[in-house]
Amino acid sequence: MSDPVPSSGSGLPPEAIIARLSVPGVQRVPSPKLDLFVRRDFLPPDLCATLIERIDAVRRPSTISDSNGDANYRTSETGDLSPLDPVAIEVERRIAALTGLDSVYGEPLQGQRYAVGQEFKGHTDYFEPNGVDYQRYCGVAGNRTWTVMIYLNQPEAGGATRFKAIDKIVQPETGKLLAWNNRRADGSMNPATLHHGMKVRAGVKYVITKWFREKLWG
Repeated sequence: MSDPVPSSGSGLPPEAIIARLSVPGVQRVPSPKLDLFVRRDFLPPDLCATLIERIDAVRRPSTISDSNGDANYRTSETGDLSPLDPVAIEVERRIAALTGLDSVYGEPLQGQRYAVGQEFKGHTDYFEPNGVDYQRYCGVAGNRTWTVMIYLNQPEAGGATRFKAIDKIVQPETGKLLAWNNRRADGSMNPATLHHGMKVRAGVKYVITKWFREKLWG
């Protein structure tokens, strides 16, 4: 007997999430290649500042499942937020209210810090279904469906996010949210979601990210 179709709370199928995001105040980037949405001022500055403090308290060098042999592929720092932290719970609530994505399908919130010269070169957030580590990362909860990323501050220079396939560069602004579907309309993984966390040229950049999965997390 096959598994039932996951609810829209997981981002599968995506139509309910796309409809939820297609509202005034949310910009849908015009492209047939991917579903990408931008919401400015999603989080207030005081909440962003508190999240930065949380990230700084636990940050460590970022890791990556496949560096492609490039030691400088991802040079940021990462900080995992406790799902029991009231601050994280409030952010989760806001994300769910905006997107319709259910946090039970989501990985815990993760913060990233980029100092001058640090970046995350072009990558997709999903795991390659034929990759050697696919079972390790996706054997229980399945692959990633949606990505929600929020800029927590605006560095003095640099730090934009570039979606190369659609020639779209998003500038970091305090509280700005990006959300995108990691799949094509037919359900296959979408390589057009390749994105580059560009180098910070002055100051420091902080973001938080929540990735959603096909099945329940944890």
